[in-house]
Amino acid sequence: MGTSRRQDRSAVDASLLMVRLIVGVIFAAHGAQKLFGAFGGPGLAEIVKMMGPLGYLVTIGEFFGGLGLMVGFLCRFSAASLIVIMLGAIAMVHGQHGFFLGRGPDSTLATAGFEYNLALIGLLAPILIAGPGRFAIGRILPLPKSRRTGRVIAVLE
Repeated sequence: MGTSRRQDRSAVDASLLMVRLIVGVIFAAHGAQKLFGAFGGPGLAEIVKMMGPLGYLVTIGEFFGGLGLMVGFLCRFSAASLIVIMLGAIAMVHGQHGFFLGRGPDSTLATAGFEYNLALIGLLAPILIAGPGRFAIGRILPLPKSRRTGRVIAVLE
């Protein structure tokens, strides 16, 4: 591989790491609000009261998906799961309020548009498509590898 291609790949790996860390922190923090009541969040009992049993899946998906992204384990699965959660948030809550996040001084998260959800989907899509990059704990774990490529099976990346 030429020097230019190695530098390009290093830049891609560093970019994927930065995106994983940023979006991972966002989702782990939101999940911690829902799961533990951290950062002024409602906690799991309130989330389940508001969302029903779906609240368990959303909470676990956000918290553990965010952690997985940060450390680089099950990144494609986490990204796909979080994209589904964000599409659900758009369909069930934010889509009816239009595109823009803030709509005046009395706006709340419940009346916010879907631009934030769309931005998060935009951060998750490269991880889903390209995987976690070289700087991921999944690269050093003894995970099953493809016979054809010798790489970790894509869903486990």
